[in-house]
Amino acid sequence: MMLAAHNLSIGDRLHDVSLALEPGQIIAICGPNGAGKSTLLEALAGLLPPENGAIDLGDSNLATLHPRERAQRIGYLPQAHEIAWDVPVRSLIELGRMPHGDTRAEPVEAAIAALDLGPLENRRAQSLSGGETARVLLARVLAGEPAWILADEPLAALDIGHQLALLRHLRDAADQGAGVVLVLHDLAHAMNCADRVIVLNEGRLAADGEPHAALDVSTLQSVWKIDARWIRADDKRALIAR
Repeated sequence: MMLAAHNLSIGDRLHDVSLALEPGQIIAICGPNGAGKSTLLEALAGLLPPENGAIDLGDSNLATLHPRERAQRIGYLPQAHEIAWDVPVRSLIELGRMPHGDTRAEPVEAAIAALDLGPLENRRAQSLSGGETARVLLARVLAGEPAWILADEPLAALDIGHQLALLRHLRDAADQGAGVVLVLHDLAHAMNCADRVIVLNEGRLAADGEPHAALDVSTLQSVWKIDARWIRADDKRALIAR
């Protein structure tokens, strides 16, 4: 089901943003600090009501959905990685099944395997490192098998190996029909892993399209104020500042 924003405005953080997001893709939201990326993601998750405009999930206005139904369809990972309860890691991941009212083992096991959490599943959640905590909280989202996965800077606390493993898993989720929306600061990851890139600047839509078009050198100059270029290495691109 499509996730769409119509003329979305929220205070001085977002201004008249309209988007139609298709499932089956990885969509990266990029932009400089304060551009409105996290605000847009929170709004798409139904956690921040718009002052103007509306958000639709399929044929329904997101604001009219019961919170349980919304949580079944949209899995949201915030930027702040905090765990309030010092429970075993597996128990925390099982909380992702709460919107469905069950503790089905199969999606929980799949999430644990996808994020390489087997050695940690019996650890206490508050004993984890920052990177381990980020992986566990994302596993909780994945265990809920949402139609849409919305994650705010999910790679920030991860080492490069776990970053690439997570991106591969999110690609698998998109290939299986889920919509994946990621706030990313790493423009190379956005260029190489996303199907579509949305660029925000000062709360407004600055670019939207395939990565090579949305992150072209003119956008890098106008939005990030950098003089840079992309170079190819096999089928990937790296960003080089001049």
